[in-house]
Amino acid sequence: MRIESGKLVKGIAALLACCATLQASAQSYPAKPVKIIVPFAAGGPADIYARFVGQKLQEVLGQSFVIEDRPGGGSIIGTDAVAKSPADGYTLLMMSNTHTVNESLIRVKPFELLRDFAPVSPVNYSDLVLVVHPSVQANSLKELIALVKSKPKALNYASSGPGTPYHMAGELFKAMAGLDIVHVPYKGSSGARTDILGGQVQMMFDAITTMAPNVRAGKLKAFGTTGKVRSPVLPDVPTVSEAGVPGYEAVIWLGLMAPIATPKPIVERLNTEIRKIVNNAEVKEAWAKQGAAPMNMSTDEFGQFMREDIAKWANVVKISGAKVD
Repeated sequence: MRIESGKLVKGIAALLACCATLQASAQSYPAKPVKIIVPFAAGGPADIYARFVGQKLQEVLGQSFVIEDRPGGGSIIGTDAVAKSPADGYTLLMMSNTHTVNESLIRVKPFELLRDFAPVSPVNYSDLVLVVHPSVQANSLKELIALVKSKPKALNYASSGPGTPYHMAGELFKAMAGLDIVHVPYKGSSGARTDILGGQVQMMFDAITTMAPNVRAGKLKAFGTTGKVRSPVLPDVPTVSEAGVPGYEAVIWLGLMAPIATPKPIVERLNTEIRKIVNNAEVKEAWAKQGAAPMNMSTDEFGQFMREDIAKWANVVKISGAKVD
């Protein structure tokens, strides 16, 4: 089939005009306030770092970045709201590995992560810490394991909801140590923290960035951090792996995504600016004191990272038998 040269030229011109329009749109972006929806409760790592990154983006891009906490449904409610938002770069999602876990843990949901969202940029990751209320008659991880084995289902652990890193860290711990502990899911991490501090629940895996002050104050006992090496935030606390469950590792990581059809130039501009933020020496130093480490990836690298994380947690869900309560 022969294509007339005039039509071909017009087609190419239209394509070039479209590309030029998209590029101009990216250069003028943002022209109004941008909303970052956090599908978790206020006060947790996602909320804290969304506000930090939003403020830095506001300083460099000259528009307000408004943080809206919309928890519920194990992150489903807030995430679905972003999926249904206009794909124009003015509604973003602050997500975590809760989302990669939910791809296998919660089969029926109104979205699929990599079908309905475009990877923008990761932000950071941090270790978790296993904390125990002082009333628990154990003073080390090995003593805790022995206690739980002697009293199956007698102890419980809190999480900020099904599929969250706190939940999966607990399920992985149960599976690897051969324990029977009752999972108590909350609607957010703040409620879980309140109840473990009050002794309503016995233990919890929580972000070291938010729980370390309670450990230092003696309000809770820390039996292990979840990284490969000890955390500089709590250097006297062994890793779970060295304290009694060899090979154990679980962290919490955070990142930003946008509705899938968001123009690529806008996504790339956001990625560029966020990478500058996380690569800043002062930011790295401040985060290190909090127990967080920056993650620096292109949009394609972030997408591949998430595909691998989805596969990793699908295996953990299978091995642990974790289910949505």
